[in-house]
Amino acid sequence: MVATFRSLDGTLLSAQVVLPAGAAKGTVVALHGCGGLFAAQGTRKGGLNARHQGMADFLVAEGYAVVFPDSLTPRGEKELCTQKIGQRAVGQVQRRADALAAVAWAAAQPWTPSQRVALLGWSHGGSAVLGSTDARRADVTAQAVRPAVAVAFYPGCSAALQAGYRPSTRLVLMLGEKDDWTAPGPCVELGRATNAEVNLYAGSYHDFDNPVGKVRLRHDVPNGVNPGQGVHVGANPQARAQSYGRLLQLLAEAFQR
Repeated sequence: MVATFRSLDGTLLSAQVVLPAGAAKGTVVALHGCGGLFAAQGTRKGGLNARHQGMADFLVAEGYAVVFPDSLTPRGEKELCTQKIGQRAVGQVQRRADALAAVAWAAAQPWTPSQRVALLGWSHGGSAVLGSTDARRADVTAQAVRPAVAVAFYPGCSAALQAGYRPSTRLVLMLGEKDDWTAPGPCVELGRATNAEVNLYAGSYHDFDNPVGKVRLRHDVPNGVNPGQGVHVGANPQARAQSYGRLLQLLAEAFQR
């Protein structure tokens, strides 16, 4: 189903909501990356892209509700990946406002037991996970509900590391060892500085948890470790299985508290 609610910055957001057949064990708020929530081409065009649909199917089968807020379409954007970081109209200020609002909205729904909400994000959305769980920020600490656990797949960690990020909840990072888009090094360092759990998957690039496709070089991405030279993205089935398995363990631990 599709739901609507206001971001903390006043933007009217839409969200794709997927519910399990029975009572939910908890709700996962899942934040898309720079490519947006939806598939831009192929048979999935207009629907959740393969990575998001794969996660939705996986979590719903395990008894969790999933909420996918769309940060781009309501602001007139389709994707950010091909835009230089400094030129993007939608940045982490907007993503943080959206994530905080989505967590509050999800916690208030009748299908979310005891306000059990976890936060998950990929890439640009993984960076939003960091921004919306930063205990140094007044808008974060002002929230009545905080995620029971926050899981970020291959986020950009440099800004958080330099700013002195402090997690407001349990933080877990899922990283690709060979990621040349959002390099794992700053995230590993951030994990050490904050006592966050770091999972570094060998032989894996950005988007390693995608259920479809193979590793390819994207020449249309101007950012990354080597600006102008493109970035590698693509699936690593073994890393996907390992990260999904760990995610299930984390959710079970977080929602039992």
